[in-house]
Amino acid sequence: MTHEASESQVVPEAGQAPDSRDRPGRSKVPEVTVSFWMIKVLCTTVGETAADLLNKKAGLGLTGVSVLMSALLAVVLVIQFRSGAYRPGVYWSAVALISVVTTLASDDLTDIMGVPPEASTTVFALLLAVVFVVWYRRERILSVRHIDTTSRESFYWSAVLSTFALGTTAGDLVSERIDLGYWLSAVLYAVVIAAVALAHFALDLDGLWSFWIAYVLTRPLGASTGDYLSRPIGDGGLGLGTVVTSALFLAVIFGLVVHLSVTRRDAAEPERVSGHLA
Repeated sequence: MTHEASESQVVPEAGQAPDSRDRPGRSKVPEVTVSFWMIKVLCTTVGETAADLLNKKAGLGLTGVSVLMSALLAVVLVIQFRSGAYRPGVYWSAVALISVVTTLASDDLTDIMGVPPEASTTVFALLLAVVFVVWYRRERILSVRHIDTTSRESFYWSAVLSTFALGTTAGDLVSERIDLGYWLSAVLYAVVIAAVALAHFALDLDGLWSFWIAYVLTRPLGASTGDYLSRPIGDGGLGLGTVVTSALFLAVIFGLVVHLSVTRRDAAEPERVSGHLA
């Protein structure tokens, strides 16, 4: 699913200098292509299985692992912000770590703090809405194709974090209420994502909302896939285990990221925008 732009034009008043935020620049995030969605789903799958693996094997406890991985994520995000251009290895490392951290955080909220999934899902949905409102009020633009200033990049990663958290808790909520099993849950999320894509391409659903709805839904899709592959056969999985599943998906992610680093096929070309939503 690609994100076609819908417009919300912002016109400077007469004699007003163009806003420096609208100056042309090279976006620091990838173009949304088939490879983008492939790696995104793979990262969400790794987030689920790696979080389970670290929680069981690290010996730090759930909270300790959460703190450790959050610190690592902070380091990678600092590198991402200081990079002058889009670097696939740094960008996708941040996405994968966000997937792990939000999975651990969700487990912390549910298992240790006793927060029900309904409450956490509501809070993260409201948080995401606030991010979008503030982003638009500050930038007058919600484009994910033109993350070319520190301000826009800050809002972008805030939205990514919020969508991962929302997708994690909402996926847990659906799993508890419907109890379809891992395989059928993955099929359900895939069908809903396909419906969003169809609405975008055939019914002209706005590209911005199509992108973020799909972005949220790929989180439970990847989690259900990871659980199906890694959980024991007696629990409805294939029994591959978290080590094998995590290693397999990490290897595929690594191969795709290396390919993109060499070919630069997903690097956005600099162009001037003034008010595109997506």
